[in-house]
Amino acid sequence: MLEHLHRRTALLAAVSALAGVALTAAPTTAIAATPHTHASAGQVPAIRELPEPPDATKARELLAGLVVADEADVPGYSRAKFPHWITQHGTCDTREVVLQRDGEDVVQDDQCRATSGTWYSEYDGRTINSASGIDIDHIVPLKEAWRSGASKWTTDERRAFANDLVHSQLIAVSAGSNQSKGDKDPAAWRPPLESYHCTYSRAWISVKAEYALTANPAEADALSQMLDTCNT
Repeated sequence: MLEHLHRRTALLAAVSALAGVALTAAPTTAIAATPHTHASAGQVPAIRELPEPPDATKARELLAGLVVADEADVPGYSRAKFPHWITQHGTCDTREVVLQRDGEDVVQDDQCRATSGTWYSEYDGRTINSASGIDIDHIVPLKEAWRSGASKWTTDERRAFANDLVHSQLIAVSAGSNQSKGDKDPAAWRPPLESYHCTYSRAWISVKAEYALTANPAEADALSQMLDTCNT
C-alpha cells in the first residue's frame, strides 16, 4: 500500500507539473535561451540542470528501500504505451523543453524547434552542435520501467512518467550514447564517462524509488558500486 501511495505521489507531481507548464505562454518569435556558464579550458563542463537527485547518503538509503526481485520480461511492451513527447506549452513538446534546458545558447524558432545551440553530453563527454545529434534519454528506460512495475500502470500514469520534468528522469545526451544504452540497466550499461557514474546512479535510484519500481539483484549491486564513486 505504501509503495502504491508513493508511486501515486510521484505521478501526481509529474502530472501537476505538466499542467503548470501548459499554462506558460509559448514563444512567438525565435528566442535564445539563457546561456549556461562555460567551463574553463581543460575542465569538464558543469552538470546541467537535470533536476538534482538526492545526495549519495540519501541515495543509499533509497537503494536499500527498493524491492529487489528478478524482473520478468513482461509481454505486451510498446513505446506507444508511454505516450511522448507530449505538448508542454504552445508548440513546445517535452523534447524541445529539455533541449532548451540542457543546452547553451539555444535558439528556437516560432514552432519551438531548436535551430541552433550547443549541448554537452554528460554520458560520454561529447559536445554536440546540432539538435539532430541529441537524444533525450529516459534515465530509467521505458522498457526497464515496464518490466519493473509500469506494466500495471494506466496509460495516463505512463504518460506522466515518460514526460517527467520534475524528477531526475530526462536528460539531453549524444544520440550515440543513448543508442548504446538502449533499455539496459546499470548491470549491463554505464555511462562511458566514469566521472558521471555518481550522478547517474543517484538519478536512477531516485526515479526507481519515486515510482516504486523494483530492481533486480545485479542492477542493485551495480548501483551500489557506482555510488562508491561518489566518494572518490
